[in-house]
Amino acid sequence: MNSVTPESPLWPFIVYTFAIIGLIGLIIGISFLLGQRHRERATDQPYESGMVITGSARTLFDVRFYLIAVFFVIFDLEAVFIFSWAVAVRELGWPGYIEILVFIGVLLAGLVYLWRIGALELVDKTSYGHRKVQ
Repeated sequence: MNSVTPESPLWPFIVYTFAIIGLIGLIIGISFLLGQRHRERATDQPYESGMVITGSARTLFDVRFYLIAVFFVIFDLEAVFIFSWAVAVRELGWPGYIEILVFIGVLLAGLVYLWRIGALELVDKTSYGHRKVQ
């Protein structure tokens, strides 16, 4: 008996799904009926914090800037784990202390590795002379 009956636990989910679909349709319909309709010259231009657009949006940046940003996010996220360990340090005891030491050791090993391969430097060492990336 796979049919949906009032005794079946599936009917509230089906009612909820149709209610959500109806609510979404109602909101989109009201937005379409009451929404603003205007066509000024600046409507199709991108808007960024009230600043006038200068240059192309397709300007190329060196990938090292993105790498530094990703490294920052990764190491900043690890600070959350260390903070949560600090909050529960008394309950965790010595095993927790050893685990956080291993965790920090792995982080330091990763940082040393990034430092050694030159991933943290914004200087191009492959060309003649050391020039800064612009």
